[in-house]
Amino acid sequence: MSLAATSGWLLAALVATGAAEDAEPSAASLFGAADAPAAMQPEAIGFYSRGCVAGAVPLPADGPHWQAMRPSRNRHWGLPVLVDFLGDLARDAAALDGWPGLLVGDMAQARGGPMTGSHTSDQSGLDVDIWLTPMPDRRLDRAEREETSAVALAEAGPHEVHEDRWTDAHGRLLRRAALDARVERIFVAPGIKKRLCEWAAGDRAWLAKVRPYYGHNHHFHVRLSCPPNMRCRAQEPPPAGDGCGAPLAWWYSPEPYRPKDDAGGGATSLGLADLPAACAEVLSAP
Repeated sequence: MSLAATSGWLLAALVATGAAEDAEPSAASLFGAADAPAAMQPEAIGFYSRGCVAGAVPLPADGPHWQAMRPSRNRHWGLPVLVDFLGDLARDAAALDGWPGLLVGDMAQARGGPMTGSHTSDQSGLDVDIWLTPMPDRRLDRAEREETSAVALAEAGPHEVHEDRWTDAHGRLLRRAALDARVERIFVAPGIKKRLCEWAAGDRAWLAKVRPYYGHNHHFHVRLSCPPNMRCRAQEPPPAGDGCGAPLAWWYSPEPYRPKDDAGGGATSLGLADLPAACAEVLSAP
């Protein structure tokens, strides 16, 4: 998308930040400048780590059993199916699992797309980070939502949960999320996956959706499936089995932590041309 074709609000934002002087502004700067959704039919476009979202809707800052954290980031946008999922999970976990409420971290930006910072996914309105810290029994003010830190449930090094922090309610919350038919993947720290493998009884099929991954000691990441009739790309199904054998043991070997020859630039290195062509339409929409 040339600057000549850039919508007025976006061009003004880029000029204000100096990005308009760059012949090829990053996709992260373009999408990060959008503070409102595209006035289009709700649609996930592209892949979770290389896409955007049209017609996103906001998660309200407060719900009966949730509170949205870090409001200044403006990253509590998603498809209606994601907002509905969060409301359902918050309600049922409070009523049935002894979980007082969700502290909701990042979802997508108003038009999705790459973000600055550590995220590589969360681009198509189908991802959400949920803190592993239960919601307190009062409403946090804005300053608290900006400054309160999530509490790690597992150590990054030895990959073991903190015994004084883990509760069966954590297991029930994660199980309920994984059992939802809308959920494609849940990412957790290896130590949390290990504890779930030890904790789960009876039907263990839901464990297949719960995948160990880097950097998920403080929160779990829920990824919904690509809805039908949208221009999004689904992820391959999880491998067969509950993931509690050799796949989990791999995370306790040196292999996952060897330096990568080419780590790449991540989401911040993507340009608009690296995303589906429809994402230019999302950016230029009113």
